[in-house]
Amino acid sequence: MINKTIVDYQKQLEEIDKDLGRPKDYTSMLILAIVEEVGEMARAYLTKWGRKPNNLRAQKDEGYKQELGDIMLAIMKLASLKKIDLDKQIQYSLNKIKKRKRLFH
Repeated sequence: MINKTIVDYQKQLEEIDKDLGRPKDYTSMLILAIVEEVGEMARAYLTKWGRKPNNLRAQKDEGYKQELGDIMLAIMKLASLKKIDLDKQIQYSLNKIKKRKRLFH
């Protein structure tokens, strides 16, 4: 398996989406798509792990692992559109978590 970077995936997404027209409110649509995918992942996870085992609709949907992939792709699309360096932002967030951990330990 070849290790890909976030930038590799973003380029692949841009290639897939290159012929799509984008409405003016495309950024808002991506944000809503992320929220929707998070909800789908939560529903799938809760169905699988006991909170809502009788949710038949969720059982027919994709599993939470697949939904997590959908969330990641939507985030990468938004980052590309807004020219956000996700590697840099992830490192920033990791450093923030490290600092917080030191404060509480």
